[in-house]
Amino acid sequence: MKPDTIVLIHGFWVTPRSWEHWVTHYEAKGFKVYAPAYPGFEVEVEALNADPTPIEQVTVPQIIESLETLIGGLETPPIIMGHSAGGVFTQILLDHGYGAAGVAINSAPTEGVKVIPLSQIKATFPVLKNPANRHKAVGFTYEQWKYAFTNTFPEDEARATYERYHIPASGNIFWGSALANIHPGKDDNWVNYHNDDRKPLLFIAGENDNLMPPSVQRSNTKHYKSNTVTEVIEYPGRAHLMPAEKGWEEIADRALAWALDHS
Repeated sequence: MKPDTIVLIHGFWVTPRSWEHWVTHYEAKGFKVYAPAYPGFEVEVEALNADPTPIEQVTVPQIIESLETLIGGLETPPIIMGHSAGGVFTQILLDHGYGAAGVAINSAPTEGVKVIPLSQIKATFPVLKNPANRHKAVGFTYEQWKYAFTNTFPEDEARATYERYHIPASGNIFWGSALANIHPGKDDNWVNYHNDDRKPLLFIAGENDNLMPPSVQRSNTKHYKSNTVTEVIEYPGRAHLMPAEKGWEEIADRALAWALDHS
């Protein structure tokens, strides 16, 4: 029996609103679709920009627990898709035995993936330049957003996505994940790369993603040494914010077809 449910997990600097096109697209195909917010993120983008306290307070264990509660309460294992940090959470959920198949789109790296391209250093510099940011919610200026998220978008579309989707990100979580690769040891973004019981996993990488470039996705894929299916696909000309980039339908359909074929 093929999955009839899809769970979409957002990343940092955005909310579930970033999945709005995919939700309606998959629902039109007859799927039940969930796009859960992180704990405390259940309000609108505008509210989180006005008061980022929930962003400062959230932790990765809280996020994983909330996602496991949701997925564990479903009638059948869903297809899990995550973007950026949501790609890490997708990998963790699969490692914990959840889901029928997983798709990680422009995923942040799990622990031990030490590839750090120069574009990634530039994209994350606004957060990592100041250790004091570890205790703050750190937003992007429009120019920083365009470099990290929408560098291939036309100017009007890049600005529209910034106004519609952008929120600050947790400096605490971001610093923690960065330090995990310097001082590894079962940090919050740890997965068992040798888990033969893990369900199939597809990485989708955007060629021009400055924040999480394809080299990160390829390295993350190669870390998996289990007998279960782990593959990577690279799309030419795509930026980090693929769920909202023109032509997103092709990505959504490819992700769904792969997950259905492998679940």
